[in-house]
Amino acid sequence: MHTRILVALLCGGAAISAAVAETVVVNDQVQVADSQMNRPKRGSTMGQVEKQFGAPVSRHPTVGKPPITRWDYSGFSVVFERDRVIDAVVTSGDAMAAAPAAASDAPAASDAAPASAAPAPQQ
Repeated sequence: MHTRILVALLCGGAAISAAVAETVVVNDQVQVADSQMNRPKRGSTMGQVEKQFGAPVSRHPTVGKPPITRWDYSGFSVVFERDRVIDAVVTSGDAMAAAPAAASDAPAASDAAPASAAPAPQQ
């Protein structure tokens, strides 16, 4: 059931290319929060990304066929196929500070007790 919802959200998000959003899981619930973080556009070259955003914090080795490479920046990661951007995703909670607080109404994970928590044994 959760998989169908997630797939529907991802397909709906892909259909609306003008909207930029990120998914956040809070208490096992998938929520979509707007993100205003500037990220590379799909189809940009590695050279264009480096020119616009500077050198990445880290570059991961290329793997697979076709070759897939990931560059990590502060707050987002860029995934390339060969030398073209195929995706850029927000990776840091720092990006949420710039976004509207869509998920801030939900309780923090530390506020909620796990459902399987048992009382501590007494000595």
